[in-house]
Amino acid sequence: DPAPYGVMGWHEGDSAVYVYDRYDVWKCNTSAKTDPLNITLIGRTGKERIRHVQTDPEARFLKPYETVFYRTINERTKSEELIESTLKDWLSFEQVEGGAYTFGQIRKAKNAASLLFTRESYINAPDLYIDNLKPNSIEPAIQLSSINLQQKNYNWGTAELYKWKALNGKMSEGVLYKPEDFDPAKKYPLILYFYETHSNDLHDYIPPTPTGSRLNISFFVSRGYVVFSPDIRYTVGHPAKSAYDYVVSAAQDLAKQKWIDAKNIGIQGQSWGGIQVAQLITMTNMFKAAWAGAPVANMTSAYGGIRWESGVNRQFQYEKTQSRIGATLWEKPNLYIENSPLFHLPKVKTPLVIMANDADGAVPWYQGIELFTAMRRLGKQVWMLNYNGEAHNLRERKNQKDISIREQQYFDWLLKGEKPPKWITEGVPAIKKGKDWGLELVN
Repeated sequence: DPAPYGVMGWHEGDSAVYVYDRYDVWKCNTSAKTDPLNITLIGRTGKERIRHVQTDPEARFLKPYETVFYRTINERTKSEELIESTLKDWLSFEQVEGGAYTFGQIRKAKNAASLLFTRESYINAPDLYIDNLKPNSIEPAIQLSSINLQQKNYNWGTAELYKWKALNGKMSEGVLYKPEDFDPAKKYPLILYFYETHSNDLHDYIPPTPTGSRLNISFFVSRGYVVFSPDIRYTVGHPAKSAYDYVVSAAQDLAKQKWIDAKNIGIQGQSWGGIQVAQLITMTNMFKAAWAGAPVANMTSAYGGIRWESGVNRQFQYEKTQSRIGATLWEKPNLYIENSPLFHLPKVKTPLVIMANDADGAVPWYQGIELFTAMRRLGKQVWMLNYNGEAHNLRERKNQKDISIREQQYFDWLLKGEKPPKWITEGVPAIKKGKDWGLELVN
């Protein structure tokens, strides 16, 4: 079922409530004597999502004569604007700041006409800015901080919106990241990282910090990889086929580019993305390396489990939410089997690394064990990382550093032809865990 777009807030005196649709803000009188009124209008016309910015954390309702700030997001370009208006003169908007950026931490001074916010893009760290809110002013906001001056010493990268036609015939988009010293005459290995949709992240800054689970995009791009994060649109009952339609078609489309090394393409995902990685390697052999964090191997055994962090039964997510089966196990058992990698593992030819942590409160870590032991039994190339006491996403920095090193070594080995580390060629026996890290490279 579609989720509501949310509530902006209540009018002073509770005479009206302001609610969102996909793009605009509507004023709904609580007396119901008048029809709901679209007070923004410009959203749907320009395909811009308009959302109220709560600049005063102590405010409990909206006053008609007070200045109201909105953040707009253009669905086509992903650019953002900060605009101001009042509920009294709701058609009179004035731009405060805008462009190919993401804005955050927006606060208005309590006793002055000043707006404080962060502004970022893929190449610009989220620095602090102040705008003095002068009427009809074209003066730019003043930058107050420079938090990542050391970035200029490194090979960074660029982010662009990339569009292609999926295998189901629908157009899709995603974010394509290239190295700063990108040369179209060269060939680059490609990694696809996915989780639902990522195109709205186009202007997000990604610091190259050790990762808790997701692919460290800026780190890999700096090391000479091209990374693509495709949007995936799903058909209920067939999430694996949906992922195939979008991820495989994106890889095929990019492989046509002269600067992509079509023989060296990998995939990485965590949680729902990790599940889809495990599904995809049973459906295609086009990927040379795969990495799945916290995957579910068998939906039939995971269906009746518990999400230990919340105590909620896992059945709901298959029947109604993210896993998108749309039926109970007994109503459509064939769909649970269709979307469970475990039942299709004999087809796998792609090497796989699995991360499954024994304190994961979202995905049962025994699902990683099922996947690992099944692939071992079938003679497939597979490695499993278990960080004792760790959660769904790694929290301890030493473990974040460790997995970042291993992920780099793994993809460098398979996609760049570099020497593999000992943990890949020999493994690390359980009795040596924590003593022998197996990170040294071997010939």
